[in-house]
Amino acid sequence: MALNPRDLNKYRADARAGHTLLTPEERLKLIKPYLPPPPSRSRSRSPRVDVTSNSSSSRTRHDRPPRLGVRRFLLRLYHQLVFVIIHVVFSVYIRLRQAYHAVANRIYSVYYYHHRTPELIRRDVKGLRKLPKHLSVILTLDDQGRRSAGLERVINEVADVAAWCASAGIPHLSVYEKTGFLKEYLPETHFAVSQQLRSYFGRDRPSLSVRAPHMPAIESVRSSRNLHGSGGGSSSSGSSDEGDSSGFHLSVLLISAEDGRDSMVDLTKTLAEMSQRKKLKTDDISMELVDAELTESIMSEPDLLILFGPHVELSGYPPWQIRLTEIFHVRDNQGVGYQVFLRGLRQYAQAQMRKGR
Repeated sequence: MALNPRDLNKYRADARAGHTLLTPEERLKLIKPYLPPPPSRSRSRSPRVDVTSNSSSSRTRHDRPPRLGVRRFLLRLYHQLVFVIIHVVFSVYIRLRQAYHAVANRIYSVYYYHHRTPELIRRDVKGLRKLPKHLSVILTLDDQGRRSAGLERVINEVADVAAWCASAGIPHLSVYEKTGFLKEYLPETHFAVSQQLRSYFGRDRPSLSVRAPHMPAIESVRSSRNLHGSGGGSSSSGSSDEGDSSGFHLSVLLISAEDGRDSMVDLTKTLAEMSQRKKLKTDDISMELVDAELTESIMSEPDLLILFGPHVELSGYPPWQIRLTEIFHVRDNQGVGYQVFLRGLRQYAQAQMRKGR
């Protein structure tokens, strides 16, 4: 509706005078033609008040106590019942699955037990189409692993896996322990592995080297009898061998979480500083260069990674080195066992390395 100029001027004059020219009734009469019509009673959402009802019925309706949440209580009880049923079903399923896998792993371990005999291990892997040249495993040190018992357990596990690798003909073994506490006991680890190889191979055990990134390696040396026979000389540090006629050399590498992402960050900073100082061209920085530097400073990419835990948990394993690595684990497995080692080798032998194709 168009505004009347006379009404508009009259209202503006009253507004400029502080609404003293017109009375409230006159202002209402002035703007009433321009107001929208009042809503009808049928469209009104406000509750209708029955003025004819007596006061007692009105008071009874308003003073009625709220209804108890019976529906809400029953719904909550239903949800709790469904949750308990689901929890019980999954608990029973998990327990049965763990029991089944425990019995199956036990039977497998009894049937394929190595008896500390390299010939039996070679017989187990003889029919495999291929074997990894570099095997890596993940071992876990308990929260109380700084005690002698936990550390001794991990060192014995390293010695066992190293003996299995030497018997199967795998020349390189890398052991990942997240905290890096194992790397502080490099001589003790070398001694334990050397003694384990002695128990498997006797006097004719293979040569051994145990090292860690940025740390000198501990090498096995020939016996003094062989040294004198070859012209004498002083022996280097490390445990002495009674013989080395096998000609096989086992290399054990101990790595931790600091050798993963931290090493990549340090390498990135180094390459950036060299590029800023014009010691390295930007075009020369490539994946091949990064791969070569990480391989030289940390390790090469393993062919097979075996997890001895019940789940696939890498625990901060160096990510660059496992881009094309075959990862194996046994569900619900607990502890390091030869049956997991052998099953991992068999899966690797059947795997097809497509390398992204």
